[in-house]
Amino acid sequence: MKKILVPSLIALAVSTLASVAHAAEPESTLSYNAGVVSDYRYRGLSQTRFDPALQGGVDYADKSGFYVGAWGSTIKWIKDAGATAGSVEIDLYGGYKGAAGDVAYDIGFLRYEYAGNKLKNTVVYGNANTNELYGAVTYGLFTAKYSHAISNLFGNLDSKNSYYVDLSAALDLGDGYSLVPHVGYQSVKNNATFSYTDYSLTLGKDLGNGLSASLMAVTTNAGQSQYTLVNKYNGKSALVAGIKYTF
Repeated sequence: MKKILVPSLIALAVSTLASVAHAAEPESTLSYNAGVVSDYRYRGLSQTRFDPALQGGVDYADKSGFYVGAWGSTIKWIKDAGATAGSVEIDLYGGYKGAAGDVAYDIGFLRYEYAGNKLKNTVVYGNANTNELYGAVTYGLFTAKYSHAISNLFGNLDSKNSYYVDLSAALDLGDGYSLVPHVGYQSVKNNATFSYTDYSLTLGKDLGNGLSASLMAVTTNAGQSQYTLVNKYNGKSALVAGIKYTF
């Protein structure tokens, strides 16, 4: 009886440990999101001439840490800069997330594709499509990120090797509320007058069932002559509201 019972208990224990280990493995996920914002701000600058934007995306995260995704938004700045077409921004990205002790990291590639982009080469602007490499580290509440352009940056001629560096913190206020302060610096290679700093403070609320809302106060010190299109300064201070559904 003992000879039969002991191997059975060992087999049961091994089976249980294997099940626990399997259950502890991270699962691969496929998620979608759709939302609207009162003004699409990117790195502090309005992309929609202060008008609302429709946005949405899809993300796949593999349990190994690798991920890919696509995200899109309506925009206006391409046409405002003199193009005959270009009303949609599509971001295509992929990368790897992992951790080393208490520090989480994220490295990847991001392609900004401006559908129908017809922005021709001029004294200032060229093709707006942009490729960036990025890396981020998170420790506790704080995240620092560095993005490096390996092409011209958003249509600025001779701007390859421009970079953007930013620091943010994620503060949990309880009851589904969060507060995220942010500061970033955009350096434009070979055109220092286009470089600037942006600041924002975002209050978020998890409404449950995949729905969330946000209110962001944003400002920049971007040069008015450099970032004014159709008589509107795209770096001015503003409050931006948004709502998003993730499923």
